[in-house]
Amino acid sequence: MTITKQFFKTKPECKIKFTLSVEETDNAETASLVGNFNNWDPTVTPMKKQKDGSFSVAVTLPTGQSSKFRYLLDNNRWINDPDADCFEYCSFAGGENSVLNL
Repeated sequence: MTITKQFFKTKPECKIKFTLSVEETDNAETASLVGNFNNWDPTVTPMKKQKDGSFSVAVTLPTGQSSKFRYLLDNNRWINDPDADCFEYCSFAGGENSVLNL
């Protein structure tokens, strides 16, 4: 998994690219980036499947805040990103969410 952050000099925003390899997704057919920035709706930020079977998506988020997220694979399996800035327990999910500090 890879998270690449690009901070803008003229705007209080950051463009973040999320990438999942084939091995990390265990050959999933679909993947979505789901988090508090899209109301945890798996249909809002689907990831694009690449020719090599990996997935990627880019989003722009405001700086000066934290964003919680996870990946949803094949609409039934949640995974975290080990490259996240930190992790936070969520009692609703019964597990940890990945967190980005922007």
